[in-house]
Amino acid sequence: MAKPSLKKEAADQESERFFRDVARDNRLILEAAGEGIYGVNADGKTTFVNPAAARMLGWNADDLVGKDMHETVHHSHSDGSHYHNHDCPIYAAFRDGAVHQVADEVFWRKDGSFFFVEYTSTPIRDRGVVVGAVIVFRDVTQRYEADAKLREALSEVGRLREKLERENAYLQEEIRIEGNRRDIIGKSPAMQQILRQIEIAAAARSSVLIAGEAGTGKELIARTIHEASLRGEHPFIRVNCATLSRSGDELFGAQGKPDSGRVELADGGTLFLDEVGDLSPDTQDRLLELLMQEIARPEAGGKRGFDVRVIAASNRDLRAAARRGSFRGELFYRLNVIAIEAPALRERREDIPLLAAHFIGGVSRKLRVSSTLKIADADMRRMCEYDWPGNARELQNVIERGAMLAKGGAMRIDLPKPATAHRSANAAARVVTEDARRERDRANILAALDACGGKVFGHGGAAELLDIKPTTLASRIKSLGIRYRRGGAREQRPH
Repeated sequence: MAKPSLKKEAADQESERFFRDVARDNRLILEAAGEGIYGVNADGKTTFVNPAAARMLGWNADDLVGKDMHETVHHSHSDGSHYHNHDCPIYAAFRDGAVHQVADEVFWRKDGSFFFVEYTSTPIRDRGVVVGAVIVFRDVTQRYEADAKLREALSEVGRLREKLERENAYLQEEIRIEGNRRDIIGKSPAMQQILRQIEIAAAARSSVLIAGEAGTGKELIARTIHEASLRGEHPFIRVNCATLSRSGDELFGAQGKPDSGRVELADGGTLFLDEVGDLSPDTQDRLLELLMQEIARPEAGGKRGFDVRVIAASNRDLRAAARRGSFRGELFYRLNVIAIEAPALRERREDIPLLAAHFIGGVSRKLRVSSTLKIADADMRRMCEYDWPGNARELQNVIERGAMLAKGGAMRIDLPKPATAHRSANAAARVVTEDARRERDRANILAALDACGGKVFGHGGAAELLDIKPTTLASRIKSLGIRYRRGGAREQRPH
């Protein structure tokens, strides 16, 4: 009685003779086939390889014959993880006797690279006994890559659609909030300086911090900078920082979805952070991280970047808040590259008649008033004497109320009385000590030097930005103990 090993050896020899006969009888067909074709016996050893298979795999056919084909070309998944031969559909064909078709795997070449394949593994029987399998495969890398590009394109289309939907929702919100657009109104020296600062800021790429009381038109200044800059044709996205959640997801996007926030909506344009002093500590940290990455960064490593300029505004003293620790000091300095102070209305009283006329025109259109609205001279004098704690916004409200109560075109102007009491209170509130004044002047000059790269004289210099004579600025720099160099200001307090 023959031993089992002898029977197995005889079976293997019979299998090899079978495949040799197949290869000999069908050599011309195998050599002409465009698909890769190879055979394996019941032990997974390669028995023949056609030229197309050898060419795609990068091997000589003779080098593959007798080798474990799975361990040679099918050993790993596309991500590099191990592909156990017990899970191999090719080997399964001669284990379960069924045909196996696969369309989403890879074969590995001799040089260590891989390509995507679809294949069919068909069991081969000799007198009813499964003795191996024949595998027919083709390289479908181009199709796989085309499908991947299509999926990526569809994903991008979906992302853009979602962005457009968010932009539409944002614009609808802006329409409800903003109403009609306004232009900067005023011929006072304070407003002329603001216009010069806007011109300088519009030509730069740096962050801008606009300080000023509520109602002084900080957003209007930010919009004017944006529209005068090279980003003017791109979005201007306003964010009310006081309404953001502690995490700031509305601004930066939810976890894992950076494309879902207002930063992404501002891509290519300007992000206006109104009342930035109201940001939570967590959101301050995230904003600082974004600014440290310089926001405007190219796409790299498959990760999208955003080209965004930040303009921030606050009615708080952020420098003092930074000293107290309630606002991140580093974030303050990152935002305060170009500093603009929006003047209070009481500091430009000569603009009040111009603003009143502008607001009268707007309310006339809004209320569809046919007659000409007029303000009595006495009321105009009272308006020019009033301190306007609510600034231009309060003035607009007074004009609108006066228009609604007008009789025969004569507007009724109601102001709190006595106006002098408000002036006295506000004047007392504005009194500062000499040390505080010097600190304020020092900070303002440093901000101007930083914005101008340390340049004092000439066009685009700090003197022009501050609207003072260069010799005057040089004298103040010396008296305040400020040292600077071109390319960036550096502060040194006098000992």
